[in-house]
Amino acid sequence: MAAPTQVRTAHYIGGTFTEPDAASGSAERLDVVNPATEQVIASVPVGTDADADAAVRAAAAAFPAWAATPLAERVAAVGRINDGLRARAEELAATITAEVGTPISFAKAVQVTNPVGITAGVLDEIAHGALDPVEVGNSTIVREPIGVVAAITPWNFPLQQMVAKVTPALAAGCTVVLKPSEVAPLTAGLLAAIIDEAGLPAGVFNLVHGTGPVVGEALAAHPLVDMVSFTGSTRAGRRVAAVGAETVKRVSLELGGKSASVVLDDADLVRAVKITVANCFMNNGQACSALTRLLVPADRHDEAVAAAVAAAAKYQPGDPTQDTTRIGPSVTAAQRDRVIDYIRKGVDEGATLAHGGPDPVEGTGFYVRPTVFGGVREDMTIAQEEIFGPVLAVLPYTDEADAIRIANGTQYGLAAGVFGGDAERAYAVAGKLRAGQVDVNGARFNTKAPFGGFKQSGNGREFGRYGLEEFTEVKSIQR
Repeated sequence: MAAPTQVRTAHYIGGTFTEPDAASGSAERLDVVNPATEQVIASVPVGTDADADAAVRAAAAAFPAWAATPLAERVAAVGRINDGLRARAEELAATITAEVGTPISFAKAVQVTNPVGITAGVLDEIAHGALDPVEVGNSTIVREPIGVVAAITPWNFPLQQMVAKVTPALAAGCTVVLKPSEVAPLTAGLLAAIIDEAGLPAGVFNLVHGTGPVVGEALAAHPLVDMVSFTGSTRAGRRVAAVGAETVKRVSLELGGKSASVVLDDADLVRAVKITVANCFMNNGQACSALTRLLVPADRHDEAVAAAVAAAAKYQPGDPTQDTTRIGPSVTAAQRDRVIDYIRKGVDEGATLAHGGPDPVEGTGFYVRPTVFGGVREDMTIAQEEIFGPVLAVLPYTDEADAIRIANGTQYGLAAGVFGGDAERAYAVAGKLRAGQVDVNGARFNTKAPFGGFKQSGNGREFGRYGLEEFTEVKSIQR
């Protein structure tokens, strides 16, 4: 499947799509590879420090006027962006499938639908007074836009993570420089075209393609950038935080996860396992919040593994453009090899390989066999490190306290799940888990609820009122 013909592959700086040329000394390009076909479907320019600087300066120049624009006008502009997302939903979904390998059904139902819901949620919060002044004694508390925001986003949920940063920042009165993942930049080109069509003033939104070590580093270090909002690996997030600290800018981080699904002894085990497997394997296993550790009572471990194997057997790797496909390829050959290395490490460290394994999937594409491990100890690599692939680890526990201890026993704290027959008991266990978002009995994802992590899963929140507030400064005016 080729990339849609209308995707723009240029930088977008100061209201203009800009293609570098050889005369500028920055004509190098990055190929975009379809992970299912292994074919190059497009290329984008490799941004430089100079490109990042030009975008930041355009955003800084545009900030005073945009911040002073009446809130109602900013809200209307963001509303036009959301209308554009809706109008181009099919093209966006096809583009995400082409460059990420996400099954088209998931791309339509989640990868495009969630961003629309996120933006609608932000606008709804504004309509209900999220940015209104608050009176506290003799003080008026106001929220003002923080300034120039550098948004650095990942490849796994490209549109969702861009929109979760860009639209609330714009609505709050900030100007933005977006650096999308170089692995999946085409969705960003579509978003830039949609924003261009929405008619924002030049410089309010800017896009620079390129790599993290060059463009990302330049944005994090730039003295005119007031805030960096970053989503990616914990390792890269540490670097962004360190660079941003040099200029004492705000840094919001949404990082890795190793989320636990805690199945209590009174839960419907089969249902809990099915939901956990679906969550673990969503987006080809490439989700930071995926429930990758299944914690079950020790005396039901074998039953849980059998249920997980039965559920996993329904996830056959296939062509992501087909509506019936439930799991597609890893995003790159390097990512596929990384996941396979983790599977081998699980075997080497003594976990029981119950389903799947490290053997290559025959044919074209960067596919990994959906894998289930039983008998996993909490100190094993596959129980501690983020794999970012369709690999489920089943861990036995002795009692409720042991389950909570194991669930909290990693460096991460992004998400978790709890399943139990007694809903109040399950809710109480959820309250003891050190994670930013916990689902009880398979509750559905809420695009208005705050999303973000504890511990090394990051800081700050996205979505809804809490995500909007990230892009503001708080000022008190005494009378």
